[in-house]
Amino acid sequence: MIELTPSQVAALKLARDGDLYPQPTKKWTHQNATVTYAKTDRWKERPQKVKSVTSKALDELKASGFLERRHLDHDASKDVYGITMAGKMWLLKNK
Repeated sequence: MIELTPSQVAALKLARDGDLYPQPTKKWTHQNATVTYAKTDRWKERPQKVKSVTSKALDELKASGFLERRHLDHDASKDVYGITMAGKMWLLKNK
C-alpha cells in the first residue's frame, strides 16, 4: 500500500476533476481556472480560491504512476497531465 501526503491526495482529487495544465508560477491547475463563488452564497461575496498543485507534488505522483502525460509529442514541461486508473483506484480505496 502506497502512503500519500495530504498535498498529494489533494493533487489527486484535483486531477480527478479534470486535466492539469501548467501555470506561470510552477503550479498546475485546470485550464481556464478562475475564482469561483460558493453556490450557497447569495450575494457572491466570498470568493473561493483557485485550487492548484505544486510541481513537486505532480512529479511525485508521476513517479508513483498516478498521473500521466496526455500528449507525448509535446514538451514535458508544458504538457497536460491527467489521472490514471491506478490513481482513481487509490482514491476509491483510501479517501
